[in-house]
Amino acid sequence: MNLTDIAKIRLISQQIAGTKFKTAKDIVAWMGAMQAQDYAMVKWAIGVRLPNATDRVLETAIDNGEIIRTHLLRPTWHLVSADDIYWMLELTAPQIKASLKSRHNELELSEAIFTKSNASIEKALRDGKQLTREELIAKLGKAKIATDDNRSSHLLLRAELDGIVCSGATKGGKQTCALLAARVPKTKPLTKEEALAKLAKKYFTSHCPATLQDFVWWSGLSVGDARHALEMVKSDFVSETIASQTYWLINSFSIPKTGKESVYVLPAFDEFIISYKDRNASLTFENHNKTVSNNGIFRPVIVVNGQVTGIWKRTIKKDKVIVETEFFKQPDKTTKSLIEKAVVRFGHFWEKKIEINVCSD
Repeated sequence: MNLTDIAKIRLISQQIAGTKFKTAKDIVAWMGAMQAQDYAMVKWAIGVRLPNATDRVLETAIDNGEIIRTHLLRPTWHLVSADDIYWMLELTAPQIKASLKSRHNELELSEAIFTKSNASIEKALRDGKQLTREELIAKLGKAKIATDDNRSSHLLLRAELDGIVCSGATKGGKQTCALLAARVPKTKPLTKEEALAKLAKKYFTSHCPATLQDFVWWSGLSVGDARHALEMVKSDFVSETIASQTYWLINSFSIPKTGKESVYVLPAFDEFIISYKDRNASLTFENHNKTVSNNGIFRPVIVVNGQVTGIWKRTIKKDKVIVETEFFKQPDKTTKSLIEKAVVRFGHFWEKKIEINVCSD
């Protein structure tokens, strides 16, 4: 196995190069969690893994509470299956809270204030109400809770980490917040050991080949907890060492044979890139800064045979989607045709006509 093999196997394990799953919830559950601060793009992250999916299909799954958008793991916004939300929050929330203590001290956000804020949010969302972020912040203001200087973001984040609030249905084109207990029935809690093992198995199955360091980065766990988690499940995996890095992959996996060329247009912050600490298998050093900005913005990428060969951006109009592509190296005619077909699929996802503008680096 070499780095090229690693990239191609990841396309398969991440369900990009074909999938057996039929629903958005199944895809998210397989992946464990999918980074989701760019809401439109994370819907395409599911769509690229789910043939014939559309934005409307994914909106319905999210509106129905089959998939939940909340903060966990590192933390940042993630999509997670409703079946996994409680145990994953219980596992990762304590470490996230600890990492935010100094910032909370700076903002003078005490435990007493969080208790008051949580109570106010619970009251506002009682009886099945779902409110936008702006509406909830207004409720906090009426309760005499300071929301300036980015305090509102921390108050809402804490409510998520405490298992009180999560994403609701879209209202007037805006996302809403709802009570987690109203959206998802409470499930039987897992012990920390069970949760660690479950998270490790999900990650290394859906993201393999991957290293322990990759898992630490993706999960936000301490190195000790991550190592212990891997130890509990490693009998289900095999390891290979390449250039002093130990990669883990499921026992049943085999290196794909050389076949026809594969091309995908993947969204910003896609798991294929962002879920690994070391991205060299798919992203060369010279192209890294073109793909990932200095402040951590991961751009949408064009992937040819597992390698990032360009970036793209989209503009959604009322009647069409405009996609602009930029190649790091001009593709040949066959590859360019495949890229155009991949872009057309993106248009189908939005159920709009597609317009493609091409420029070269």
